[in-house]
Amino acid sequence: MHPILSAIAFVLCLVLPTMASAAAPSPVATDVPVPGLEGRLLRHADFASRHIAARNVDVWLPPGYGHGDTRYPVLYMHDGQNLFGASPSPGGTDWGIDEAITRLSAAGEIRPPIVVAVWNTPDRLAEYMPRAPLDDAPVEFLAGHPTMDPSQIMSDAYIDFLAAELKPFIDREYRTLPEPGTTSIMGSSMGGLVSLYALAQYPQVFGAAAAVSTHWPAGNGITIAWLAHALPPAGQHRLYFDFGTRTLDAAYEPFQQRMDKGIEALGYRQGRDWLTLKFEGHEHSEVSWRARVDRPLRFLLAAPTGD
Repeated sequence: MHPILSAIAFVLCLVLPTMASAAAPSPVATDVPVPGLEGRLLRHADFASRHIAARNVDVWLPPGYGHGDTRYPVLYMHDGQNLFGASPSPGGTDWGIDEAITRLSAAGEIRPPIVVAVWNTPDRLAEYMPRAPLDDAPVEFLAGHPTMDPSQIMSDAYIDFLAAELKPFIDREYRTLPEPGTTSIMGSSMGGLVSLYALAQYPQVFGAAAAVSTHWPAGNGITIAWLAHALPPAGQHRLYFDFGTRTLDAAYEPFQQRMDKGIEALGYRQGRDWLTLKFEGHEHSEVSWRARVDRPLRFLLAAPTGD
């Protein structure tokens, strides 16, 4: 072999195993004890990725998962440490996802899903801010807070992780219904923005998105016009939005009205494949999101009607 080719081969032998090991998700899942938990919560700690820093990924299995061979829809959620049991969020309130899903499925209102709860990291803003809509101006997330250069935004890497690494792993390890029509994504605040971004960039993976208390002011609403063109036209997808009227949510309605016009222009029909709801008195917190979480869950996971 030519000496240069030999040297290249030697370097590849060193690099490729390292890349492969970095990309290989941990096969270990440990039970997470949560007092009063409905169903079962498993943790894949320090889930490795080629695209982003490792982080915990929790997988919630609904009651009855351990019996039979039933397959389940999957709901991917951001800020995963805030969803089940004691939460590190201000006030220590979690979303109560397990209680809500168990209650709604028992009433026959939804198909119980597997929930994949992806923890956030100190890079949360950089991972959740959609990159494609940005120009070269620094991004302001909140008035009076530090800005971020667009070169620091890592949302493309984050959604690549979700679609190309995490979802194949979940479909391989758990009894899922892997089609887009049974794969949803949901988040609040900046998590709402990145949920919409994931569906826009991976419409062949995610069939529905719920954006709760979407933080439209990030970048002064720069994502709205982009999403109005980048989201898939109506027909195969479903979109949910909501907002409150207090704290940060008090500023969201004008932005949401602009987004609604864009959604309508794409052919979505309010109450059918698109829903925008306003919650009077609700604020920007897990307390409010927990109080109304039934609404997005019903929309994303509605039980088949038999039509």
